[in-house]
Amino acid sequence: MNKRSFLIIFLPMTAFILGIGLSVFYFKSTATNTPLTKPQPQNPYTAFIQESYQIIQNNYWNKLDDKTLIKLFAAAAEKLTGQPQTANLKYTQAGFNKQLQKWLDNVPADKRKNFTAKMLDMVLTSLPPSGRSRLYVKKDELALKNQVENKAQTDFYQLLDIDKNTNPQVVKQKYQQKKQQLEKQKTPQAKTKLRQLDKAYQTIIDPDSKKRYQQTKIATTVEGQLVAPSILHLRINRFSPTTLEDLKRVARKFDQGDKLDTLILDLRDNIGGAIDGLPYFLGPFIGPNQYAYEFLHQGDKEPYKTKLGWLPSLVRYKKIIILINGGTQSSAEVFASVLKKYNVGVLVGQKTKGWGTIERVFPIKNQIDSSQKYSIFLVHRLTLREDGQPIEGRGVEPVIDITNPNWQKQLYQYIPDQQIISAVNKIWQE
Repeated sequence: MNKRSFLIIFLPMTAFILGIGLSVFYFKSTATNTPLTKPQPQNPYTAFIQESYQIIQNNYWNKLDDKTLIKLFAAAAEKLTGQPQTANLKYTQAGFNKQLQKWLDNVPADKRKNFTAKMLDMVLTSLPPSGRSRLYVKKDELALKNQVENKAQTDFYQLLDIDKNTNPQVVKQKYQQKKQQLEKQKTPQAKTKLRQLDKAYQTIIDPDSKKRYQQTKIATTVEGQLVAPSILHLRINRFSPTTLEDLKRVARKFDQGDKLDTLILDLRDNIGGAIDGLPYFLGPFIGPNQYAYEFLHQGDKEPYKTKLGWLPSLVRYKKIIILINGGTQSSAEVFASVLKKYNVGVLVGQKTKGWGTIERVFPIKNQIDSSQKYSIFLVHRLTLREDGQPIEGRGVEPVIDITNPNWQKQLYQYIPDQQIISAVNKIWQE
């Protein structure tokens, strides 16, 4: 091989090898080199507030623009610091983030967690309707869960002064004795104890609900009593995940003979509860696949239909009266308004409480305390009554107002049966 031929082969090969080497060096160096400045981790307090800000804006029942929400945070900061906080405040998320950092920088490090939690709770509390939304800790979530599930907070056996093996006749005697003692006292405290006593008795006296109580501490939500051979007084004291089961159980118990044809459905002092169950609770009264009610969320109405059909043990009732009062609230108000809309019986009593909000717990990912888990309890939707208006602040009006001196005559026009009217009057007075 001559010198020229050698150069022709050697030089290209050398360039190729050098190119590979340089490429490997380049990729290796770029893969291992780190930026000159590392991104700093986000301040946990600002991350906590910023995430909460988005949760509120995305999930609150009403639309909130940045200006409205930022003003609420500024007002909370003013109360906590005692200093005006709106000067030069820009009502954009970028402006809010900058101001938020200034607020936190001016708070001693050991007090920032408390400042952050208090500020957010004050903002939530101020959202209309005021006081309904709150910052929750784990114990609040647990208490809410127990309330929704209707778990008894007192020992029913101790309340009735019995044990698990006491026979039903003795249970009834104990109940009557304690009931008479409380009725004589005529105080608000005695009235509260009497309601607890009634719930304990109704739960323990029925074998099925007694068994469930012993296993889960869940009390019954439906109570039934014959006030005449043709009249059943059915009381629903709240709505829980077990209410439909309770309704079926109690209705079956009285579904016998051919005289029973009148139902007095009592929703007085029903505090509401598990609103997700309404499509199931309402089906037995208005039929399957019926448009029952609507919720309101950020300007949009959301319709809900029934998911169950008629309940055979309720079909027998041809005359129905629904009792409501100022203690009827939340999902019980929706229930009453739907029965009114579909003309299921006659709504008798007083205007309901007007508590027409649906709350939901939203978890927060960015926590400020490793030993304490925070979440947001937020008004998520408003309930609407039969005329499409929000129940909140308005309530549900009865067809017959029992405070009217002529209410019995008015009811007689709907149900011309004096025995039924007398039964309604007696139940209302009791």
